[in-house]
Amino acid sequence: MSETLLRAHPPARFVRLAETDRPALMLQIDGQPATALAGDTLLVALLSHGRRVRDSEFGDGPRAGFCLMGACQDCWVWTPAGERLRACSTPVEAGMSVCTRPPAQHWPPTPDLLQSLQRHAKEAAA
Repeated sequence: MSETLLRAHPPARFVRLAETDRPALMLQIDGQPATALAGDTLLVALLSHGRRVRDSEFGDGPRAGFCLMGACQDCWVWTPAGERLRACSTPVEAGMSVCTRPPAQHWPPTPDLLQSLQRHAKEAAA
């Protein structure tokens, strides 16, 4: 495989070595078709299709899960509607769709944030 192709599509982090006879399930990851096997968690599906689960909200790079038991907050993914799911403990369901970045409407401005922004805008204008 060429070096350019490897950079564009790095190999998956997980490679299945056993239990390959389980039924395949179709899902979507970031709008792209993907497959998983019955009994897989979202974490397994995501890392079988790429090198990361999501990017950190704090700008410190890609995340790939850490504790693998639902305690560390490192594997959150989202549904297109904005519901958060823990990839390490959520089983794949046929037809499900997940996003590795929060949907645009995920962080709607709250009333207190709007008030604070208005207050700061007035202070800056004065």
